[in-house]
Amino acid sequence: MFYAKSIAVVGASPDARKLGHTILKNLIDGGFKGELYPINPKADEILGKKVYRNLIEIEGEVDLAVIVVPSKFVPSVLEDAGKKGIRNVVIITGGFREIGGEGEKLENELLEIAKKYGIRVIGPNCQGINNTHNSMCASWPLITKKGKIAIISQSGTVSAAFADWLEVENFGLSCFVSLGNKSDVNEVDLIEFFSNDENTKVISLYIEGVKDGRAFMNVAKECKKPIVVLKPGVTERGKKAVESHTKSMAGRDEVFEAACKQAKIIRARDFEEFYDFSKALAYLPKLDGNRVLIVTSSGGAAILAIDVLERHGFNVIYTPEELKEKLREVTPAHAILDNPIDLTGDANAEMYKDVIELSIELSQDYVDAILVVLGDPIEGASEVIEQCWNEKPIVVCYTGGGEVEREETKKMQSKEIPVFSTPERAAKALVALRWYYG
Repeated sequence: MFYAKSIAVVGASPDARKLGHTILKNLIDGGFKGELYPINPKADEILGKKVYRNLIEIEGEVDLAVIVVPSKFVPSVLEDAGKKGIRNVVIITGGFREIGGEGEKLENELLEIAKKYGIRVIGPNCQGINNTHNSMCASWPLITKKGKIAIISQSGTVSAAFADWLEVENFGLSCFVSLGNKSDVNEVDLIEFFSNDENTKVISLYIEGVKDGRAFMNVAKECKKPIVVLKPGVTERGKKAVESHTKSMAGRDEVFEAACKQAKIIRARDFEEFYDFSKALAYLPKLDGNRVLIVTSSGGAAILAIDVLERHGFNVIYTPEELKEKLREVTPAHAILDNPIDLTGDANAEMYKDVIELSIELSQDYVDAILVVLGDPIEGASEVIEQCWNEKPIVVCYTGGGEVEREETKKMQSKEIPVFSTPERAAKALVALRWYYG
């Protein structure tokens, strides 16, 4: 499914306002190198591609069918797919179990057809799939930047927003999967797949309910890669909203929390943590302890980070005397060296470089990670961080630096160095590393 070499878009449309047009256009614009077969009984050509009336008419083999037709026509399309020998289907169309009644009956009919022919189904009621490493964006928005994070989500918008943030920050993604109603393929199947996918380093999962708790626990425990989960529906009202969205059962939150701890799943509490934890685990080195040294030009920002770190069991150590003596040689007399090492507002890139290098050299036995807070327009900061980057985690917060901050941040992100916009978010990135590696 994810490494398909030929794709049929059933419901491809010449009308740019329709999803069938968007899916086909994104596959073309995204650089998909395989065969594309638009299906539409009322058109001859769409976006320069020959159009077929149905799946049966296609001469060649088809690895994947993406279905974007009204729900009442989906069963007959699935029958055609089965007869054609297509074994992988993504159903974008909604109007099934999520609306209840006849929709639920229709979804059950789809499953019977799929079972008869041995077809695996993602959806229905989903936003498609995207494997950047196969240049295959059968979804929207168009994301092409290759990265290390696989996003699995029951919400199309949540996953699309996550993917867009990664694209904007120049990290990209490995795969994007919108689960929708999870009629067939579910989170267990996908965790197992991505745990063996060489292009994926972190699995990020937005899930509203788990169908098979035991299977979920087993596959998560066996997975050798970090799994970050955002699961809403914690409150009673939230649970009701979950049920109306995808007909999932949110379940008892304390049970899910215990399951996450047992399986070493990193649980995010909000969308921001979901994104930051995933990014940290994908792009920061392994963390071997809880001792942190902070280098900053903003005392206030450093204090905000300290509170987060201390609340989560980190030890913001006092600066070793040996390091202090050396730091006095490269910092102004008014700098505070007790950790946080506060270089104050007249800090520059060279000063940061001297302090970070000395800290790495002289604190190997005292420090497990360095949190760098760039609290001013520090030009050349990106070069310093890149030069100092090593096996010991260096977590970067850049805040309050205006246009210089934006330019330097872009440079760091182009080198796959994560940058966090607030001290709390940077501190929480370390928390995620500690939870997984601790």
